Amino acid sequence: MNDRPLTLMAVHAHPDDEATGTGGVLARYAAEGIRTVLVTCTDGGCGDGPGGVKPGDPGHDPAAVALMRRQELEASCNILKVSHLETLGYADSGMMGWAANDAPGSFWQTPMEEGAARLAELLRRYQPDVVVTYDENGFYGHPDHIQANRITMAALAMTTQTPKVYWTTAPRSMMQRFGEVMREFGADWQEPDPAEAAAMAEIGLPDEEITTWVDTTEFGGQKFDALAAHASQGENIFFLKMGQKRFTELMGVETFVRVQDTTGAAVPENDLFAGLR
Repeated sequence: MNDRPLTLMAVHAHPDDEATGTGGVLARYAAEGIRTVLVTCTDGGCGDGPGGVKPGDPGHDPAAVALMRRQELEASCNILKVSHLETLGYADSGMMGWAANDAPGSFWQTPMEEGAARLAELLRRYQPDVVVTYDENGFYGHPDHIQANRITMAALAMTTQTPKVYWTTAPRSMMQRFGEVMREFGADWQEPDPAEAAAMAEIGLPDEEITTWVDTTEFGGQKFDALAAHASQGENIFFLKMGQKRFTELMGVETFVRVQDTTGAAVPENDLFAGLR
């Protein structure tokens, strides 16, 4: 018998991404005795600096931001009880269209084969039973999220492993409520123009296409606290304005689409490890 522990590997782009989309499953499965591995691909240097200084503004120091965000990432992992944190250390590429997209050393400019080879090493080391990352559009078109998907799928192809593979997603029914919830909590929400509205309508999946709905309500406090650990980015983390109770009500189920499986577990499922235990 193989005495290797059941293992979940989540591949994310930036510090704080681990908490938003997978904080619940990381905390839940850690509590169930499953080994959890977080791979963070970039240093987060395009985030806000101290005092909320924005990238490109005077006084914004990407290296200092990256150091600060690494400390916040470690705090988040402690809260979520992540077993192993691995950082690839690529430079944050910023949002699509930013000059940082083209910077040498940015994740977006990194040859996919290079990033995939490094991730493949981690796959061989940890031998995860479940791998989670973004969909092909990086959920909302962020270049680093897209690149994380690309290197994950390429890395899997470089190994002989056959884990269950999931992409994070959101039900369209929830996305439709987003503007309403933002207004409820006092956000300066402007109705998008028709082109932006059409793009937003493509985020996530119709409810019936989501394969996996994982109840993480019990771990909503940990997820909220992990997100709050990224205090330097608080201005950009709208969810923190809700408070823990409402946050857990709205974010207590994490949803995924299963894209690789050898277990034959029926879908829809409520456990990433269905068919494995």
